[in-house]
Amino acid sequence: MAQQFLEMPDSQGYFGEYGGQILPPELKAVMDGINVAYEEVRKTAAFQDELTDLYAHYVGRPSPIFYARRLSDRQGGAHIHLKREDLNHTGAHKINHCLGEALLAKYMGKTKVLAETGAGQHGVALASACALVGIDCEIHMGAIDIAKEHPNVTKMKILGAKLVPVTRGTRTLKDAVDSAFEEYMLDPVHFFYAIGSVVGPHPFPKMVRDFQSIVGREARAQFLAEHQRLPDVVTACVGGGSNAMGIFTEFLPDADVQLVGVEPAGRGLDTPDHAATMTLGTKGAIHGFICYNLQDERGEPLPVYSIASGLDYPGVGPQHCYLKDVGRVQYEAVTDDECLDAFMALSRTEGIIPALESAHALAYAMKLAKTLSPEQNILVNLSGRGDKDADFVAQHLGL
Repeated sequence: MAQQFLEMPDSQGYFGEYGGQILPPELKAVMDGINVAYEEVRKTAAFQDELTDLYAHYVGRPSPIFYARRLSDRQGGAHIHLKREDLNHTGAHKINHCLGEALLAKYMGKTKVLAETGAGQHGVALASACALVGIDCEIHMGAIDIAKEHPNVTKMKILGAKLVPVTRGTRTLKDAVDSAFEEYMLDPVHFFYAIGSVVGPHPFPKMVRDFQSIVGREARAQFLAEHQRLPDVVTACVGGGSNAMGIFTEFLPDADVQLVGVEPAGRGLDTPDHAATMTLGTKGAIHGFICYNLQDERGEPLPVYSIASGLDYPGVGPQHCYLKDVGRVQYEAVTDDECLDAFMALSRTEGIIPALESAHALAYAMKLAKTLSPEQNILVNLSGRGDKDADFVAQHLGL
């Protein structure tokens, strides 16, 4: 089974029965071309050397692992450790795959890179990467998220990206994906759609996972060096699922390491106001691939909600769906209130303000720690920092 995890997806982009390319023939040909180019360039020393150099000298990798001593003492039970992706340049894990995608677009001779963004972290990271390599960048973002994540909107504009507000539908991430994809379809030969997570048609779930897997490679080696053992539990938030796949991949063969993805229960799983795709979703097609998704009886995506803009997506990465079905990864859901409690707890015990997305994984870790022994360790992928969320949380909590 361990080897099976490492060999996925298959040649058609499937992880078991999930993934693939649910596309018209002309667009499938474009995606196949991207896959060929990716497989060619990723094996070259020049590409890998440039990416490694940028990770070290531009992003600031490796990101450290921090033992949250005061938070652990507050909760009791297991020790809580944080993989500090929030310390990366641009403030989150997103820069890891954005650099790879921007370099690939440049290698392919594309003239413009397009993307969607929810919380704005993918948008900022991609705008930064495109400025670095010298290629035009266009970001589509829901109007609600623009109002909620204003600091990131400002950064994207400063970095030279064209920002396209999306005012239709729910005015959040799903509609931003639709809008960006429509623009991409105007000229898929010259444009490059830099998908922001392990979602979309093949080869994007594979590519984004590969670029993000540096998180898990670092984390596994760092934890072993520091503790001479692996963590008992590794947890990460899941919207589309890029930061989770990034840290999970290296640990998949380690059967003794429990892997837990944490998604948004929003205002409650018994309400329509959540984005708990893995908990309540069913198998179907969305945005060119097959996955669990929240859909109505006609197979249309349902409106979804999360206090964390980066998690309110009605689908999820196809590899996550496979890992759920085979039982290798456990998926849990955390409410807005639990997320906010974790956000404030980490801020006031450790002086680290987490992204609301990351606070979902932290909230689960805080609950789980109480049930484990002091000899056990939980590693949380702190996927982003909360600068973008500070004003919203302060207003929400009346601070």
